[in-house]
Amino acid sequence: MAQFNDDNWLIKGIEEGKEEAFETLFMKYYTPLVVFAQKILVDEDLAKETVQDVFVMFYEKREKLNIHSSLRSHLYQSVKNRCLNQIKRNQIRRDHHANIFDDKKNDEAFVEDKLQETELEAKIFAIVHSLPDQCRRIFEMSRFDGITNQEIADKLSLSKRTVETQISKALKVMRANLKEYIAVVVLLVLYWMK
Repeated sequence: MAQFNDDNWLIKGIEEGKEEAFETLFMKYYTPLVVFAQKILVDEDLAKETVQDVFVMFYEKREKLNIHSSLRSHLYQSVKNRCLNQIKRNQIRRDHHANIFDDKKNDEAFVEDKLQETELEAKIFAIVHSLPDQCRRIFEMSRFDGITNQEIADKLSLSKRTVETQISKALKVMRANLKEYIAVVVLLVLYWMK
């Protein structure tokens, strides 16, 4: 099963036209790529369409894949280029989009920062989504909706102590699963514990 997540296996499988390899590629990268594209385009539907176009193009050219970097970097670079082309084509002149063309933001550091930011966000949402239903609901109400512990307790007919315990459990799961982002996690935990 480990081979299904291996990028070299994916590239080889796609070049050979294996449907399961393309499906695995899509499932592994689609959501993070959409989040990444949305940061550039500021439009969720356009971001999804752009990422889908990249996957279609990738599949159509599968027999002539020429990847010089990692598969992940290749996909993110392809999405970034397609986003920039989309912006040029649609003649969007907002300040946000103008910033994308700044030389300092077009370098690898900009792409890498966005990749890390996107991956962290995707991981946080995946962890929150994996929490038990009641724990997830309480955590989302507290941290995403800004509802106080007492208000959550009242709305869900629970004790305030139960709400606090569930939030503490969620934060413990977050810390355990985000060790590689330790500095960011410390800041998040400090912010969320206010």
